[in-house]
Amino acid sequence: MKAIKNELVYFATALMFFTRIPVPFQVPYSKEIMNRSQKYFAWIGLLVGLVNAGVLYLSYHLFNLDIAIILMMISSVLLTGAFHEDGFTDVCDSFGGGYGKEKILTIMKDSRVGAYGAVGIILLFALKFFSIQALANINLLNTLGIVILAHTASRFISGTMIYTHRYVTDIDVSKSKPLANKPLDKTALLISFISVAVSFLLIPDWRLIFAFVLAYSGKICMGWYFKKHIGGYTGDCLGSVQQVSEVLFYLGTIIVWKFI
Repeated sequence: MKAIKNELVYFATALMFFTRIPVPFQVPYSKEIMNRSQKYFAWIGLLVGLVNAGVLYLSYHLFNLDIAIILMMISSVLLTGAFHEDGFTDVCDSFGGGYGKEKILTIMKDSRVGAYGAVGIILLFALKFFSIQALANINLLNTLGIVILAHTASRFISGTMIYTHRYVTDIDVSKSKPLANKPLDKTALLISFISVAVSFLLIPDWRLIFAFVLAYSGKICMGWYFKKHIGGYTGDCLGSVQQVSEVLFYLGTIIVWKFI
């Protein structure tokens, strides 16, 4: 019974951390609980993906495809509080405008959005919009599954950074955001990956393995870049990996649907 209660706390912690969905009970917090909750990060992606797919489907029948995609993107931002998008803009600003580890980390913790961040998020949203539009024009129902899978897989891929790269402590530790940064055992990683497997069942197409590989390749490239310039990753880096790998999954799906 205690084990089930602990798992519920871990899941609720992940839910509170990544979404604005209210939890109807008091959730204790500690660094240990935060780290234990990482096994459910991809499951939260599955939940977010289901909501996004639902909004896309309903809005498409009420309006048209373009409006439906915009409403879906709005619902995603409202549901997550633009959590990962914020990390992406911070990474664009810090790596675009900073030189050297100390300068990059200083800019990264600045809450203001600069030119690199503004341009980056506009281009990211544009690429996300036109990618989903292209997919929906090929097959709308399958695109709903792709949206769910992309949200789930991208959060799993982002979470693997904890296992493959070193966490870089903020210069000002007092301003560091809560973050799961210690790898757990292989069982936790398996629990996280099961959510991806469940998402694949929604649209059983072996060609999507290519899209997953492309998305993971993006994480490898970004991880190399982060390690080169700051020696590892931060919470904002994880957010940017999620956003980029999500878009790469859409692009990879377009490639396989058109050419394979």
